[in-house]
Formats: sequence, C-alpha cells, structure tokens
Amino acid sequence: MTISEHRDTRLESDGADRAVVNRPHFDQARAEAAVRELLIAVGEDPEREGLQRTPTRVANAYREMFAGLYTDPSAVLATTFDEDHDELVLVKDIPMYSTCEHHLVSFHGVAHVGYIPGESGQVTGLSKLARLVDLFAKRPQVQERLTSQIADAMMRRLEPRGVIVVIEAEHLCMAMRGIRKPGATTTTSAVRGIFKTSAVSRGEALDLISRP
Repeated sequence: MTISEHRDTRLESDGADRAVVNRPHFDQARAEAAVRELLIAVGEDPEREGLQRTPTRVANAYREMFAGLYTDPSAVLATTFDEDHDELVLVKDIPMYSTCEHHLVSFHGVAHVGYIPGESGQVTGLSKLARLVDLFAKRPQVQERLTSQIADAMMRRLEPRGVIVVIEAEHLCMAMRGIRKPGATTTTSAVRGIFKTSAVSRGEALDLISRP
C-alpha cells in the first residue's frame, strides 16, 4: 500500500507557504510492522517477552508524537476576541518537545511567542499559542523550520502588526550520539512585521524574553 492511499484531499499551507496536498493518516498496522522489522535489523528478537508489545507501544507513541501531521496547526488560531489591544502579548517558557527529522530522536526545550495585534485589536487565547507550538512540534522537524512555521501561521491567521518567536532547545542527536555534547542549547528566532523593521520593538520583546 502506497502512502498516497493514506491521504485525504484537504489542503494545508505550512510555515514556508508550501501547499501540502492530501494530508496523511496514521497507519497503525504498517507502523507496528516497521518497528518489528527494526528490532530484527538491530539484532533483537521481537518475540521475546519484553519486546512482544513493543511494536504496538512504539506505534501508539508515534501516533501521538506526530499528531501535527494529521491536522492544520494554525486552525487553533481561528477563535479571536475583540479586546482593542495594541501592545505586546507574550507567552514565555512554553514547554516544547519535537522530533529531529534527521535521526528521529527528540529535541526539547521552551518556546517564547509574542505578537502585537493588528489595527482591529483582535487577540487569541493564550492557550492557543501554546497549542500552536505543540502541534507544529509534533512533526518530524528541524528547529529552524519549526520556529518559522509558528511565526508564519500567526501572521496569516491573526494579521498582527508583528510576531516574534524564540525557541531554545537541546537536541538528543547531539547529546546521545555523534558529537555527544549534552547540555548544548540551540536558539532560533523568527521575527515578522514590526519586530523585523523596528529595533526598539524587537529589543523590548527580547528583553522581556530574557528576564527570569
């Protein structure tokens, strides 16, 4: 069965404004079979007692870890409120867990997300910003793209005057293999609108983010 048989016909635009046609569905049986084959490939016996349920457990975990593939994350921003607010809204230290697409191991840390509402003064729920981060993180990712996707989705959906997103994360592909440098942190940022054109606005936001 090909991957095209697991897709529907809906459209999604990701943070790079690339159309994603036929969003995929999760194939539980195929995932379990793949995990079983992987266990055999590394020299294990998937029939031994401790591993018999492992393919099912891993498949269930992957369904949750990659849940952002099966929805449009930016849809969580559809609900807005007219608060006539025209100053910075900033949510700091949003816990973030994602999966490096190069080695399929975790990178995790925190996201800081801020925006200045547009002329309408419309704002979205604070929990929606955390949910947006969560859903974009629940995909095979690279941190740079994740940061941009969050910022671009906010610009499209909220039409604010500006958006700033900063992510700080530790990558287990650097900590547990390869160069083996546990504790190293990668910081990425994406600025849009007034935060890109105004050093004062950008500096204010970054100062608030850096405060303990």
